[in-house]
Amino acid sequence: MFSLQQLVRKNIWELAPYSSARDEYSGKEARVFLDANENPYNTPYNRYPDPLQRELKSVLKKVKGVPENMIFLGNGSDEAIDIAYRVFCNPDVDNVVAIAPTYGMYKVCADINAVEYRTVLLDDHFQFSADKLLAACDANTKIIWLCSPNNPTGNSLNRDEMLKVINQFEGIVIIDEAYIDFAQQLSMRQELVNHPNLIILQTMSKAWGSAAIRLGMAFASSDIINIYNKVKYPYNVNQLTQAQALSALKDPFEVDKWVRILLDERSRLIQAVQELPFVEEVFPTDANFFLTRVKDAQRCYDYLVNQGVIVRNRTRVQLCHNCLRITVGSNSENNELISALRQF
Repeated sequence: MFSLQQLVRKNIWELAPYSSARDEYSGKEARVFLDANENPYNTPYNRYPDPLQRELKSVLKKVKGVPENMIFLGNGSDEAIDIAYRVFCNPDVDNVVAIAPTYGMYKVCADINAVEYRTVLLDDHFQFSADKLLAACDANTKIIWLCSPNNPTGNSLNRDEMLKVINQFEGIVIIDEAYIDFAQQLSMRQELVNHPNLIILQTMSKAWGSAAIRLGMAFASSDIINIYNKVKYPYNVNQLTQAQALSALKDPFEVDKWVRILLDERSRLIQAVQELPFVEEVFPTDANFFLTRVKDAQRCYDYLVNQGVIVRNRTRVQLCHNCLRITVGSNSENNELISALRQF
């Protein structure tokens, strides 16, 4: 039986959050603000931003189909990842379980928070077994991490296996969907209503072309979101980020166009790379990048750096020996990469 109170650290459950001036004021129109020790000059940057990003969430509600009280916004998805450890995991006591290979920040945040990080290796098709993942858990396992589409492998994880984990695990399941806009598989957001132990992470950094503004999203039950809001820093999303995000969200059809272009470019780039004599395999992908195994990843990587083309060498990552991770760029950027590789 899922019990949020039993999962949350006792000190966090009992925490009285910091109450900012803008938290306390609400509900009426005001013209004179003398509550937050702000400088009255240099409008609009002199005022603290809305600590709960209400206007931005009201727009995201329509775009994502998730109620405002089920949305957390943070300084990139990394903030939502770190808060999960601070909320659910007692240092030097609890552990988390993750697939491997996957996004490296899950382990970095575990190490920072003194939480044991357990991994279960993916199979030869970069898929996972729910049974094996659950077998790695014990009474002190608080979180299971899944990334779909996965980074660095690029593929979507099996949906039925993910649902099996969600249904059978009594702790928190976090699915990172940073690349979901490029995938044919539907987001798991629709599962939130039926699964109070589920947290979905998304971001403005990928399909929305807004990595510079550092805006991450977590979707979960209102109870979990309330706890996240207790723990976050008061003004964790600055006004410039909120304003730029609102501007970007005005035209989601432009984002759809970018995604279509990138998917076409991805197909073209993969086809060109597959024809290279030193390329051994290009793995299936549902993201805006792909993983390819070459004969000598380090030598190829060094050559590309000298040509002014930067890709990611993943050869030291489990299951990724001699693999390069290549992001799909613009038409001209992809042409530069292809031209350089053909001369390697």
